[in-house]
Amino acid sequence: MLGMILLQAAAGASLAKLGACIGAGIAAIGAGVGIGKIGSSAMDAIARQPEASGDIRSNMIVIAALVEGVALFAVIVCVMSLFI
Repeated sequence: MLGMILLQAAAGASLAKLGACIGAGIAAIGAGVGIGKIGSSAMDAIARQPEASGDIRSNMIVIAALVEGVALFAVIVCVMSLFI
């Protein structure tokens, strides 16, 4: 009986680790897609209004940094769940 409980707990722990790894991967992919869309939209905006390229570029960098920060936070939470 005790052996069965320990076996189920070990299976649950490995399933949690698998979920954490998948979560980290999804966060990284999501950040890549988000930053790609930001860059694409910024290039379209610069093509339409070249005189505003400085403002557009600085706003793009700020938004990309925010997206990257959220993704980094998500990956850290997923990695921390591996060790808890």
